[in-house]
Order: sequence, then C-alpha cells, then structure tokens
Amino acid sequence: MTRPLRIEYPGAYYHITSRGNERKNIYINKGDRERFLAYLKSAHQRYGAVIHAFCLMNNHYHLFLETPKGNLSQIMRHINGAYTNYFNIRHKRIGHLFQGRYKAIIVEADSYAGELS
Repeated sequence: MTRPLRIEYPGAYYHITSRGNERKNIYINKGDRERFLAYLKSAHQRYGAVIHAFCLMNNHYHLFLETPKGNLSQIMRHINGAYTNYFNIRHKRIGHLFQGRYKAIIVEADSYAGELS
C-alpha cells in the first residue's frame, strides 16, 4: 500500500512533529540541540521556510512552520536528513534516527497559531 501524498502549496501552515526511533533521544547534549537549530536556520535560508515556533523535546520535536514556496518535502528532507547524518557521524552510529515519516498537519494560522505556540 502506498503512502498518501503530502498536501503542499505556497503559503501553507503546518504543525510538524517527528519522534526518535524507538522513542529514543534525538539530542544527547547541548551541541546536538544547537546543530538542530542551525539546520532550522539553514532551511529558512535555502528553502524559505518560516518557522513561527518550535519545541525541542528529548525524543521528538514540534514545529509551527509556513511554506511560502510550497516546498515542505524539500524543507523536511533537509532538516531531518542533514541532522540524521550529523547525529550518526557525531555519535558513531548508523541507521534511522527518526521513527517513520514526520507528521505534518495543515493548520489555519489565525485560529491555531496561538494555541500551538
């Protein structure tokens, strides 16, 4: 069975979540969190992602993200892929860091923004 396509369009707002594989921590130390934040910044610079709010938990994260260019898959491939490569090299491990696909729920910015952030 194939996965359903993600809905992507310019100006969309998403509540994004991604959890560590086997619910394990995805940040081991302060440096890992700082590197993840650097990937969020580079997602803005490279792909135009607008990150309105974020929350980094030990084994998952939440983003309130806007895609002015309608390119969510590129943004998330950059964030999760680049961070996984960094994490695996830094901590001498192999394999998946994140459990399955990230979750992306389309939200209405006006009604959901306050509650989400």
